[in-house]
Amino acid sequence: MEGNDILRARMADGGLTQTELAEAVNADLRAAGYEGTVSDRTVRNWLTGKSRWPHQRQRAALEAVFDCPVTELGFAPRGGCSSSEPPPEDPVHRRRFVSASAGAVLATAATPAHGARPRVGSGDVERLLAKFALIVASDHRHGGKLTIETQATALAAEAMALQARGTASQRVRGALYGCAASFTSSAMWAAIDGRRFDTAQRHFHRAASLAAMSGDSAIQFRIWSHAGSLYRHMDRPGDGLAANDVARRLPVARRDPLFASLGHARHAAILGLTGDARAVRQALGHAVDAFERADPQERRPLWMDGVRNRGEIEELALSAYLRLGRYEEAETHGHRSLALLHPSMRRDRTLVTARLAQAQLGQGAVELAVDTAMSITPEAAELTPRVTETLDDFGRLLGHSAPGRWVRRWEGSRCDGRQAPGGHP
Repeated sequence: MEGNDILRARMADGGLTQTELAEAVNADLRAAGYEGTVSDRTVRNWLTGKSRWPHQRQRAALEAVFDCPVTELGFAPRGGCSSSEPPPEDPVHRRRFVSASAGAVLATAATPAHGARPRVGSGDVERLLAKFALIVASDHRHGGKLTIETQATALAAEAMALQARGTASQRVRGALYGCAASFTSSAMWAAIDGRRFDTAQRHFHRAASLAAMSGDSAIQFRIWSHAGSLYRHMDRPGDGLAANDVARRLPVARRDPLFASLGHARHAAILGLTGDARAVRQALGHAVDAFERADPQERRPLWMDGVRNRGEIEELALSAYLRLGRYEEAETHGHRSLALLHPSMRRDRTLVTARLAQAQLGQGAVELAVDTAMSITPEAAELTPRVTETLDDFGRLLGHSAPGRWVRRWEGSRCDGRQAPGGHP
């Protein structure tokens, strides 16, 4: 039985795992008024070729997710469609996962009868939230690509277009502002990751305004916490601490210890720039205490998944101790982070590996450090400017502290793409 290599390739292009595709399809089904019953096993059957022609509603959802006919995803009916099968749904009314500009969204919208404004409801919000899930998944795999930033900005415009053209309850309007803020915050993070700091600041101001109108303190936390990270990367610890304090004072951080834990850990990473080791240890202690009080089963936004298993907390501790020059503690947190971060979080795992190599080098373990750095594949090394800069810093430190043979080995690996036997992270 032949597998569906076309679908597999499209999933890889979009950075989707089997579980993530199942969630996206189910979200579209729910937005269209149906029960979402697709599982990762269903997706596996599509990939292996066991299921070569999904159910009609699943086909429509797949077309919405990938924005193309299902026949371009490697599916084909056996002996033609059954004559008893109902005709496909009108694509104008089908919820679509389209990365389009606001103008395109407005142009393709259905025109209501007699000039009445269409009603915007919870189904439209569900559709936007499903698109947000795809953006977050793509960021975890591919990092701060300009394409992700552009896509997120366009989707924020789509959410605001719904605000402009439809009538909605106050609750739905708040949710639409929250969706627009969520997309803009993803554009902001992509710009931070891509070292496009001026652009990131513009996204921040827009996202903060939208989030305030949403009344959702969880998305406000994400935006102000990202602002703290932005100023940390710009070497402006005073501004970073002030922005992160806004996040830490929000109701969601007082109500949910997991948000508090992330706020403390990001505070520690910023404090690493100040050289205050005591303050860093104190902030990380608060982060651990809050994490241990958190209910792991509580429902939270999907972007908190990296915090739920403590992987991001350990990553931030690594950054803080590395900046302080406390390399042994940094290495310990680096190993913990790699053990906890989900394999789909490829960007974070690559960054942690590069920083781990720096921590090992700082302790004089030159051979181990070079092997760790060389375990990063050439493709992963080019994921984002943050990764590239971290590896460039490693190369400079190696040149200052190690014999020439190690420098030549490292530079050779960067030129010809060789890998150490340890493989990639």
